Amino acid sequence: MKISILPALSFFFVFLITCPAHSQTASARKGTAERIKVHGKGLEGNLSGDSPDREVSVYLPPSYKTDKKRRYPVLYLLHGFTDNDAQWYGFTRHWINLPEVVDKAFADPAVREMIIVTPNAYTRFFGSFYSNSITTGNWEDFVAKELVSYIDSHYRTIPNAASRGLTGHSMGGYGTMRIGQKYPEIFSSIYLLSPCCMNTGIHANRSEEAARKIEAIQTIEEVQKADFGTKAAFATSASWSPNPSNPPFYLDLPTKNGQVQPMVMAKWAANAPLAMIDQYIPNLKKLNAIAFDAGSKDESIAASIKVLNGVLNDYKIKHTYEEYEGDHVNRIAERIEKKVLQFFSEHLSFEQPKRK
Repeated sequence: MKISILPALSFFFVFLITCPAHSQTASARKGTAERIKVHGKGLEGNLSGDSPDREVSVYLPPSYKTDKKRRYPVLYLLHGFTDNDAQWYGFTRHWINLPEVVDKAFADPAVREMIIVTPNAYTRFFGSFYSNSITTGNWEDFVAKELVSYIDSHYRTIPNAASRGLTGHSMGGYGTMRIGQKYPEIFSSIYLLSPCCMNTGIHANRSEEAARKIEAIQTIEEVQKADFGTKAAFATSASWSPNPSNPPFYLDLPTKNGQVQPMVMAKWAANAPLAMIDQYIPNLKKLNAIAFDAGSKDESIAASIKVLNGVLNDYKIKHTYEEYEGDHVNRIAERIEKKVLQFFSEHLSFEQPKRK
């Protein structure tokens, strides 16, 4: 009996010509990350000496380079304390690779494509806390105004608040709340991931020994070698209690000669979102959507967002709140993939602007 090899050859030929096509399709579904520099006018002359030319990482979704006429919503994502944008976007190895996380999310047809932007807020003191300060520069203004203006003028965005979201992790979650409740005309939806520093008592339990250690610091090199808590004390002081007459750091620490400084603590309290929230209720009501979450093992932060949940309930402001099983970082990639991007996919406007 003769066996024809033509069907087998035909199948093999089809396999050969379709495999590259499949590979190209899979490759085309990946977005691209690029790192640019954006000048911050409000960051000029900061007393810390940090450059006002800031690195900014930008994720462009899979269709951005092929669909040349399409415009996209923008999600501004703020990184945490001691982190930077390069770590989050895979340019430097870190505990998260955002482009890979986002590519996985966009593989789900229910999650719509958007541009994602992260400024490098790593400063001389390891983080800006996205606040306005003569010592570190006007970071709040940079994010809400200068960066948004630059991105809208250099990328195919949908340049209106309804198509802009703001999110962030830890210090970035703090920045999201701080900026989001002040600028509803810029950002329409916000999502806080394990936001730090929400209440007024973030340093209330510092020991006398810890205070002495902080006061003993004399040089920036000593700050760089210090423990996490000492670094955080200098960063928050630079952000919330700057002092242009107090070199070499140009800040006031929360203690002096072992004594708590009431005015410094008052300034810090004034920068706590849960302390300032009541004056921004009208703005929060203007937002299209609000969400926040934290891991149950991240106890102090989980407790603070439980308070935030209560405040928003009291004011009858619609929001989404969740405490999940996890710590400060171990499920952040999963939350971004499964929760955050879905949230903004549902609440941002994808409507293309009409041509005039």
